[in-house]
Amino acid sequence: MRLFQKKKKRPFTSAVVAAGGSATRMGGINKLLEEIGGIPVVAYSLLALEKSECIDEIVIAASEENLLPITDICRDFAIHKATKVIRGGSSRAESVYKALCECDSQAAFALVQDGARPLVTTELIDAVCEKAYDFQCATAAVPVKDTIKVVRDGLVVETPERASLYAVQTPQATDIDLLKGALVDALRQGVEVTDDCAAVERLHLQPAIVPGYYENIKITTPEDLEIAQLWLENKG
Repeated sequence: MRLFQKKKKRPFTSAVVAAGGSATRMGGINKLLEEIGGIPVVAYSLLALEKSECIDEIVIAASEENLLPITDICRDFAIHKATKVIRGGSSRAESVYKALCECDSQAAFALVQDGARPLVTTELIDAVCEKAYDFQCATAAVPVKDTIKVVRDGLVVETPERASLYAVQTPQATDIDLLKGALVDALRQGVEVTDDCAAVERLHLQPAIVPGYYENIKITTPEDLEIAQLWLENKG
């Protein structure tokens, strides 16, 4: 009988940080560089990825204005896994695809993280990766709390069963070749996908769900900065 079993070697996994976007709903505030508790928003995601045992490298897709500031953040916060900060594309899907093309050639999986989700934890990152290794694609998500209405022309046409509805978050992890192919297909077809799982779903594959948490919010308005500040203070 073997007393010790050799630990299964995990796949080489690259992290892609989506750090583009505009400040349309932020009133001109650069949300990624705005500080919470003296730390830039994007640094929180980078630090969580740096600590993850599943992540081997980090590639950041940034807007033109964020290229140098984020490079400096990687240096100042000792993000040693960050190998490249590249210029993103005209859409989120294009930015992620460009970053995937810059990942290490040995990468088997890619985890995509929104740079504007400062409350992500290393534990959630690792859990999503582990689930993706088994199911090809996985995402953090939480059950919706509100009743959702489908509206067309200002009129309610459907009320979906709330028990089956989830709000999808990042991180999301996927077989890297699968994700590349899914994004290329969506871009060629001119289909706008707001998250990477949506691109994979178009290929008739079913991403697995990993329980997220409600405080894992994406900073989209100035009020979100205040909410994130409160959550972080509560966490100590």
